[in-house]
Amino acid sequence: MTGKISVARRKALLSEINRLLYQKYGILHCKLNHRNPFELLVATVLSAQCTDERVNQVTAKLFKLFPDAAAFAAAETVDLENAIRTAGLFRNKAKSIMAASRRLIENYNGAVPADMAALTSLPGVGRKTANVVLGDAFGIPGFPVDTHVKRVLNRLGVTVSDEPEKIEAEVNSAIAPEYWVNLSHLLIMHGRETCRAGNPACEVCLLSAICRYYKNRKKKIYTL
Repeated sequence: MTGKISVARRKALLSEINRLLYQKYGILHCKLNHRNPFELLVATVLSAQCTDERVNQVTAKLFKLFPDAAAFAAAETVDLENAIRTAGLFRNKAKSIMAASRRLIENYNGAVPADMAALTSLPGVGRKTANVVLGDAFGIPGFPVDTHVKRVLNRLGVTVSDEPEKIEAEVNSAIAPEYWVNLSHLLIMHGRETCRAGNPACEVCLLSAICRYYKNRKKKIYTL
């Protein structure tokens, strides 16, 4: 995409998007089942290109087999791969989880650090995963940018970037930190229910009046 969005325009859009989505959904929480920061970290790594429902099915058994970082660090690779196979990309995910677990044992006594730099130093952990853990496990403001968030914000005209880190920075500079975590959850929910990738339900979308994508879509229909 090309073009530029003013800071004032971005702030106004995000304020209205947050208001309207909050009216519909209220306060949302991470749908990945977890009992502590480590379980959330593992579940979030597993969620890459996988549904939350499938991850929850996998972790229901996984955390009984491997209850903590020490257990994952000591696991046989093939055993962990088999335990997470149905979550997809199981070889890479197993490698990342085992390496991250070892790093936690070596550097943090097995505990998950509540710090962005420390989290992103763990193998397989990027800013999205770190923001999920910080926000949902520690209550520290963060704005995770996944595929739903990126798609919805681009369609709405909040950003013209495809880079998650740039989108995160743009949002963080335009709306107060206390909204970051829930706004990400709201956008993910909206992306799943309404602003779907292949077949967006624009005609029933509560954001259509302020949506760049919908306006452009209408123009194309009327000029055919």
